Amino acid sequence: MNPEHVVIVSTELSIPAKAVEATALLLTEGATVPFISRYRKEATGSLDEVQITSIRDRLGQLAAIDDRRETILRSLEKNGHLTDVLQEQVMAAQSMSELEDIYLPYKPKRRTKATIAREKGLEPLAMVLLEQDESIDPLALAANHVDPEKGVENAEDAVAGARDIIAEIISEDAQVRADMRDFFFKTAMYRSTVVDGKEEEGAKFKDYFEWEEPISKAPSHRILAMRRGENEDVLNLEMVVDDDQALEIIYQHYLKGDSPASQEVKLAISDGYKRLLFRAMETEVRLASKEKADEEAVKVFADNLRHLLLASPLGRKRVLAIDPGYRTGCKVVVLDRQGTLLHYTAVFPHSSDRQVLEAEETLKNLVRQHQIEAVAIGNGTAGRETEAFVRRLNLPPEVMVLSVDESGASIYSASDVARKEFPDHDVTVRGAVSIGRRLMDPLAELVKIDPKSIGVGQYQHDVDQTMLKGALDDVVISCVNNVGVDLNTASPQLLSYVSGLGARLAQRIVDFRTENGPFRSRAALKKIPRLGPKAYEQAAGFLRIPDADNPLDGSAVHPESYHVVEAMAKDAGCEIPHLMSEESLRKQIDLNKYVTDKLGLPTLTDIMAELAKPGRDPRKALEAFSFSKDVTEMKDLEPGMELPGIVTNVTNFGAFVDVGVHQDGLVHISQLSDGFVKNPADVVKVQQRVKVRVLEVDLPRKRISLSMKKKIDERDLQRGPKGGGGGRPPKQKKEDAPFNNPFAKLGKLGK
Repeated sequence: MNPEHVVIVSTELSIPAKAVEATALLLTEGATVPFISRYRKEATGSLDEVQITSIRDRLGQLAAIDDRRETILRSLEKNGHLTDVLQEQVMAAQSMSELEDIYLPYKPKRRTKATIAREKGLEPLAMVLLEQDESIDPLALAANHVDPEKGVENAEDAVAGARDIIAEIISEDAQVRADMRDFFFKTAMYRSTVVDGKEEEGAKFKDYFEWEEPISKAPSHRILAMRRGENEDVLNLEMVVDDDQALEIIYQHYLKGDSPASQEVKLAISDGYKRLLFRAMETEVRLASKEKADEEAVKVFADNLRHLLLASPLGRKRVLAIDPGYRTGCKVVVLDRQGTLLHYTAVFPHSSDRQVLEAEETLKNLVRQHQIEAVAIGNGTAGRETEAFVRRLNLPPEVMVLSVDESGASIYSASDVARKEFPDHDVTVRGAVSIGRRLMDPLAELVKIDPKSIGVGQYQHDVDQTMLKGALDDVVISCVNNVGVDLNTASPQLLSYVSGLGARLAQRIVDFRTENGPFRSRAALKKIPRLGPKAYEQAAGFLRIPDADNPLDGSAVHPESYHVVEAMAKDAGCEIPHLMSEESLRKQIDLNKYVTDKLGLPTLTDIMAELAKPGRDPRKALEAFSFSKDVTEMKDLEPGMELPGIVTNVTNFGAFVDVGVHQDGLVHISQLSDGFVKNPADVVKVQQRVKVRVLEVDLPRKRISLSMKKKIDERDLQRGPKGGGGGRPPKQKKEDAPFNNPFAKLGKLGK
């Protein structure tokens, strides 16, 4: 652990150095973010997961800079360039770009124009010209360097070669590059135009056929959209700056007057800028803007994923799950309270009268025979029609009928995970099982699917995949450990996200459970081969055994703290179960009595909260929801209608809402609230139930414009003829408008 890094991170994140140091040490020892956040509060000063993750990531960046610093120093020394001054500069550099600027003049490179000129012996001439002495006649001086054997035919050739050297010197000057970088980042513009002949093919990028805006202000979705248009050869995307201002910056560094030599330097500056510096800065700015856009897009994706994973579970209920379909029928499965497949069949409620009657009888019998407590219906093709059919069956009132988002269910059903779990069943059965389990416990089922397939992100295939995977993995790990995992029912996929485990240990746990029966205690984990003390320490607190012999094994109290609870129960004159069930006994406990040098009030307070509600699920209870019965298709929508809906995706420019017509509608950022909205995520979350009003329906392009405003301007309802697709929601401010036409539905381009 580098002490200097601790100081840097402490300063940048405004976190006490002691907490940063303690966190860094724990991370170095192999502790996970959830474990540190939950069980090492005394060491870190109760830092949360976001702060710990920020410390981890920034320390990683600083370590990467140090690694690059060492590589550069070795290269400089190997090639005989290292001096005390240069070493000081390298050691003082605080960023990767600063390091690279210092190293650039000495970096081994391919043969350049300047290299060739130096080989011709023109460097002395270049250095003299660079001094810009007013008495110098460049051509007269250059005559001394004419050498046809080296390819210098005349004085003009010599001066041209000297300019090539000067151009490279200037373009590799660290201070010039720093100033130029600052100028480009502040003033550069993105300009996009349509490639000739691609207007029809690239219609989805129509908003960028003629578009220009400052790169520093462009939101992530616009940058990613333009870059995708460029990659698909629909758009020409160029970076534009004021070249005259850029040249003036360089003049201030290198131009000393108006002598003949200065004129040659001026020509070299212009050449160096256009041929070398501009290209270098363009590459840097494009990469930096892409990285920033990636970070914003990944954050949106991660936030959406968190809310989706933490969606309300139905819990352990007997479920009849239906994967709807027309021609191929509806696949029906019955699951017990643990999600085990008990029965499967197919019904055809949307076919002939005879088949409809058979479907009614089959479903009623299954509900009665298996004492079904809830019916889960996928929301894909025929979902609304199947839901209406089931509701007409007059099932017992206690049987809940619920629509379930089936995004990704088909991905799971065709996966190796599903084939391994259900080797004797086809994809249709697996898909129906996934729908039912997703209702029972969204988190436990969704961890089996690649998060990118769930459909709650923007441009997930365009952003840096390593960054995306890291962020999404962090979210899944955070959610799984926040909720906790039932050790006796969890799948290997769910267990693999538990702190300290991973795929191999997760599979070993399941294998051990299969061979030896359900776990009766957390301590039994120690019998599993290769699950060592460190893994046990990291994982045990997040694993639950609801009916364990020791009631603490069903709670979030870590085994390392059991002795404290035992001491509390002894002091209260009762057994641990009584301490957990009797609030009056807990109120008698003076936590200060149990404080030690390693165990402080933060952890003791958590323990008391856990004793009150052991193993509590932090997710909200499931609330019944149903779409409007009168609206099942887009053609049923009319401007002005008020409808219930569920938020399916939140983007930087608004939110997409499912109103039950198989096509999500867009609530543009300007329509999310009566007041100004800077960030849609401040107003809505994925899976949130909302009331929306229809503004416009564009049937040909399958676009629906919605509003969540309480006060709707009548003009919003008259922006275009029904199905015609004219107009868009009004802008809040130009810089906040995501693009010319929000109905382009950029969020869907990423799917």
